[in-house]
Amino acid sequence: MSISQLPLGYCTNVHPGRSAAQVEAGLDRYTLPVRAALGRPLAAGLWLAQPVVRELLGAPDGVARFADGLARRNLSCHTLNAFPFGDFHSDRVKEKVYLPDWASSQRLDYTLQCATVLCALLSEGGEGSISTLPLGFKGHEHAPDFMDRAIDRLIECARGLNGLRERLGKIIRLAIEPEPMCVLETTAEAIRFFQRLHERADPSGALEFVRTHLGLCYDVCHQAVEFEDVSASIRQIDQAGIRINKVHISCALQLNDPANNAVGRAALLRYVESRYLHQTIARLPDGRIIRATDLTQDLVNHPSLDFRTAPAWRVHFHVPVDAQRLGPLGTTRDDLKRALSAVASLDYAPHLEVETYTWDVMPGEAPGDLAAGLMREMVSANEMVEEATA
Repeated sequence: MSISQLPLGYCTNVHPGRSAAQVEAGLDRYTLPVRAALGRPLAAGLWLAQPVVRELLGAPDGVARFADGLARRNLSCHTLNAFPFGDFHSDRVKEKVYLPDWASSQRLDYTLQCATVLCALLSEGGEGSISTLPLGFKGHEHAPDFMDRAIDRLIECARGLNGLRERLGKIIRLAIEPEPMCVLETTAEAIRFFQRLHERADPSGALEFVRTHLGLCYDVCHQAVEFEDVSASIRQIDQAGIRINKVHISCALQLNDPANNAVGRAALLRYVESRYLHQTIARLPDGRIIRATDLTQDLVNHPSLDFRTAPAWRVHFHVPVDAQRLGPLGTTRDDLKRALSAVASLDYAPHLEVETYTWDVMPGEAPGDLAAGLMREMVSANEMVEEATA
């Protein structure tokens, strides 16, 4: 199946979803107007936080009523974002978004609960995907056996997803999402991890389940921030036998020539904010990569010598995918185009989802009307997908 034949959607983590009613209100307020303006089918890429999933599963007909509501709105759903466990719209999210991590039974239980809900939203024989965090955050303290515990939880997750497949005839694939400064952040780290995962799964007879149900979510913004060659990265993942189960269509910010670009640095200061983590990475002329955990006023105003002399910085701040530039700042939109072309060459079709969750904290260059901004993104994303498959 060509990626252009898949229903394209955007992730609803862009609007609050602290309850099932609030999730549905967001669909009515934003998703339906975007679909009407587009004049074409639109998928709901749902973010269902743990309290929402608990609410749906706790009521005798909660999931069925929610599924009926999607059907009445003529919205399909084939993917969930289960990365943020709790309130993604609190005043300060930052590094808390990486908890609970994959060494925790809470993360496993929540993910399998999401899979149960997603099965009810899929059509007969359908396939779904669930994106999740890259095991944990490197800045958090981890026990010496963290990696083995995380792998064991993931193997247990694969067994649970296989059980759903046997009972319901629907395939749910987990999509682990590498991200800067996380336990899995680079393509090389992701490949090494899956090799270790497969080696640990094989003796227990779980390798087939793991290969079927566990893969990657390729967030283009994240790998662009790492200054990776995204086309080569996607080829390497495919050659390693790892399935990309989901692609986040996303763009990062770029500051060129920071040493001599006072206007650009002043513009970048406007993106310093207190809710989300904005990992900032620079590549030096000798190829070395340097990292800052977050975009701060101090980093912009008083960068270290290495940051100051780097040709460019890239910032993990998801910006609208239709923007080639934001004032004096660039974006990684060209990387996104290259990534989509590489994805189109795969012999399977990952789920595609636009994920710009930062509209609420975007400075003044971005439009204030969320529905209008989302519509522009979806039009642009559709055009890029069509171009990639032409």
